[in-house]
Amino acid sequence: MDKFFHVEDIGDLSKALAEAKQVKETPFAWKHLGENKTIMLVFFNSSLRTRLSSQKAALNLGMNPVVLNIGQDSWKLETEMGVIMDGDKSEHLREAIPVMTSYCDLIGIRSFAGLTDREYDYNETVLNQFIEFGCKPVISLESATVHPCQAFADLITIEEYKKTKRPKVVMTWAPHPKALPQAVPNSFAEWMNAADVDFVIAQPEGYELDPRFAGNARIEYDQMKALEGADFVYAKNWSCPGVTNPADYGKILSKDMGWTVDAAHMAVTNNAYFMHCLPVRRNMIVSDEVIDAPTSLVIPEAANRVVSAQVVMKRMLESL
Repeated sequence: MDKFFHVEDIGDLSKALAEAKQVKETPFAWKHLGENKTIMLVFFNSSLRTRLSSQKAALNLGMNPVVLNIGQDSWKLETEMGVIMDGDKSEHLREAIPVMTSYCDLIGIRSFAGLTDREYDYNETVLNQFIEFGCKPVISLESATVHPCQAFADLITIEEYKKTKRPKVVMTWAPHPKALPQAVPNSFAEWMNAADVDFVIAQPEGYELDPRFAGNARIEYDQMKALEGADFVYAKNWSCPGVTNPADYGKILSKDMGWTVDAAHMAVTNNAYFMHCLPVRRNMIVSDEVIDAPTSLVIPEAANRVVSAQVVMKRMLESL
C-alpha cells in the first residue's frame, strides 16, 4: 500500500476488519515492522484525535513519529504553482515535500478544504503534490475531500456494536455555526456504500454530496422519516458541496435547529447508537441527553482511531 485516501485503497473490507480486530487485541505484535523507521505527520490544520491516534499507532508499531505543524513549527508554505511569492509564505511545497520525505519512511498529511474554490479542493491539490513531489507512502489524515482514517474507525465501531447482520445506518446533517468541509461525510458515505449496511443520508435541500461519494445511498430530505428504525445514527454538519449550484460551494444554506439530534429524534430509531467524529458542538449537532446516553459511541469510536491508523501503517510498512 503506497497511499490511503479512499476505501478501495484498503482492499477487501472483511479482511481489513478482521485485521483491525487482531490489531486491537494485540497492538504490540508488529513492533518489529517499525524498528528504525520514521513517520512524519504534517498538520496544516489543528488536530486532537488524529494527531494523538496517529502518534500512538506509530509507537505501537515501533516507529518514531515526527510531528510538524505548518506555519508554527515551520515556514508558511505556498501550495499553488506559478505564483509570485511576494507574500507571507517563505517556502513552496515543491521544495518542502522532497525535503520532508527524505527524512521519513511514511508521511501523513492533514490539510483542510479552503471552501472557496471547489475545483482546487476537489482536485486534492495539496495532497496530490505530496504524491507528485515526494517518494514515500502517503496517508490522508483528513484532506480537502476525504478523511479515510475516521471512516475506517467508524466502520470498525459499527462492526463491533451491530446487533443485526445488516444494520440500518443513517448519516444525518445537523446545524453548525461555521461552514465545515465535506471530508468526513464524504468518506463516511464512501465507506458505508462499500460495507454491508442499509445506508441512508438525511439532509436539507442543497446539501447533496458529490455523487462519487454519495454513491448508491438513499437520500432523504425528511430527517424523522430517515431515522425510523435506524440502528446507528451518525450526525455531522457539512457546508454546501456545490453539486447542484457551484456558486454555493462552502456556504451555509441552513441553520435549522430542528435538525439537532435530540431524544425525540432517537425515539423513532431502533434504540440506535449515536455516533459523531468529534469535536462536537453540544446542543447544536446533538443534545446533551443523547451524547451522554449509554448508547453514545463517540468515545469508543475515537479510541478506534488508533486501530484504523495502525492497520494502515502496518500495511504500508509491510509493503516497504
